Amino acid sequence: MKLPPYLPDAASSTRFLFFTGKGGVGKTSLSCATALKLAEAGKRVLLVSTDPASNLDEVLETKLSNHPTAIAGAPGLDALNINPVEAAAAYRERLIGPMRGLLPEAALRSMEEQLSGSCTVEIAAFDEFSSFIGNVEAAKDYDHVIFDTAPTGHTLRLMSLAKAWDQFLDSNTSGTSCLGPLAGLEKQRSIYEATVTTLADATATTLFLVSRPQLSALREAERTSKELRALGVGNQRLVINGTFETKCPNDVTAQAMQQRGLSAMTTASAFIESLPSFIVPLRPINILGIGGLRVLLSGDDTAPEASFSNPTSEWTPPPMESLEDLVSDIEKQGHGVIMTMGKGGVGKTTVAAAIAVMLARRGHAVHLSTTDPAAHVAQTLAGQVEGLTLSKIDPAAETAAYQGEVMLKQGATMDEAARALLEEDLRSPCTEEIAVFRAFAREVGQGTNRFVVLDTAPTGHTLLLLDASEAYQRELERQARSTQPEEVLKLLERLRDPQFTHMLLVTLPEATPVHEAAALQEDLRRARIEPFAWVIDQSLLHSGSCDPLLQRREHAEHRYIREVVEKQAHRTAWLPWQPEEPTGPEALAHLAASHLSPSVPSA
Repeated sequence: MKLPPYLPDAASSTRFLFFTGKGGVGKTSLSCATALKLAEAGKRVLLVSTDPASNLDEVLETKLSNHPTAIAGAPGLDALNINPVEAAAAYRERLIGPMRGLLPEAALRSMEEQLSGSCTVEIAAFDEFSSFIGNVEAAKDYDHVIFDTAPTGHTLRLMSLAKAWDQFLDSNTSGTSCLGPLAGLEKQRSIYEATVTTLADATATTLFLVSRPQLSALREAERTSKELRALGVGNQRLVINGTFETKCPNDVTAQAMQQRGLSAMTTASAFIESLPSFIVPLRPINILGIGGLRVLLSGDDTAPEASFSNPTSEWTPPPMESLEDLVSDIEKQGHGVIMTMGKGGVGKTTVAAAIAVMLARRGHAVHLSTTDPAAHVAQTLAGQVEGLTLSKIDPAAETAAYQGEVMLKQGATMDEAARALLEEDLRSPCTEEIAVFRAFAREVGQGTNRFVVLDTAPTGHTLLLLDASEAYQRELERQARSTQPEEVLKLLERLRDPQFTHMLLVTLPEATPVHEAAALQEDLRRARIEPFAWVIDQSLLHSGSCDPLLQRREHAEHRYIREVVEKQAHRTAWLPWQPEEPTGPEALAHLAASHLSPSVPSA
């Protein structure tokens, strides 16, 4: 099918633009390039990241905060990151500040403790997000506000909160919630209502579903499209980023890459044709800085020579292991937890599935699960393996089960009025976060008698989940609910035990995934969790391609591979780019056994 190129037009663009999609599809690059195009057309543009693991700073090569910062070299363009932790601190102060000097210190400390959980982090981040849409004063100086959102599952949660909190305020009669007095939320009521209205207004809001020419990414975009329409966000566009057409007809790698893209788009043709769709060709450079962003949408494959190194120089990669080597060491414990972590789109699901298949085939009892709302573990596994069980943490099912458990244990001894208040509290959107956290702790707990392989959500969402351990314990105690399950009490202890939990940081050999994984490693170390190894996925090393674009991309990998092996990782496993997507037990086992021969120089 022939699709037009994606070229932002200031004349036809709505005021609010959202970019969302599966992790790693290029949301940040496209949102930044769109913002730059509109600014160069004379518009005042504010670019906002809602991703807890935002890489906006790196792409724009500018240190950002939670206040608008002007971008050098792009007059008219400002950008900011919504920092969930800073937003939560500001939210607490907004509620508690007016009471300082009026209430005893003990009472103020109690309020601060009550507002220290992840529920507060979520609503505070949502508060800032909604203020840019529902508060006419917040962004009045800008013609366009562009949102670079977190990967799909987190974005759906963010947008659904507008209705969820609006409905909760309608039905709540007690005036309290897990966030304390609802007076603080009630003041925002008009902003939440305006946010719901604006998101559904096609003259005000456009949502760009960003995908790659990959079946999993296109399926995710289609699912997201349906869910967003159900939330009232109907003005949608599809941008397929990284389409590839080779100039080398006899190149096996290039032909396979082109064919994979064509096959995926053909399979998803009904969805692609159901809404306005555009393409952005694969580029030979990492999209960083104003110059890189101009290349992304310029339609010109040439770029300043400084952007490229000599793609024909020989280079011998540093020693790296196979995934099979890592599994051989992990299996010596006989049980435990393996977690794949990293930026969206780097291949965490594939790596997790490959490890699970290899362990099961070696005779171990293995459970493969995911904390990612947008994961496709079952599709990647694509078949049954003896000794391997499969599950997915379903937020809706976990929430319903948790609500039922609390009502059964706590409500049984309450009078009718107290039961009604408990039911009301459990309808809070925060309840879902508690339920998902408990499910995560339960999955980790299964590692005491088998191997549990956890495919985690993209970085920011996973860090919030890990940070939540002590916060959720306080929340459960505040509500005087049942004794916490053993798996919740022992979660941090298990995650910090290197004999029990092996964390693998998965990355592509590219700037942003490597640097995001490095930042994640530092966050884990602050929590006293040491990663076991790094996995470099989808590498073009030794591909032997004669396609000029792929040669340039392969050469660009060198610096990032060396950075991982020499500066970041204790151990590094290497996985090659596959001519066919690695789905099914045989393909996954073959991938895990892939070795990089150090004797062959890379061209």
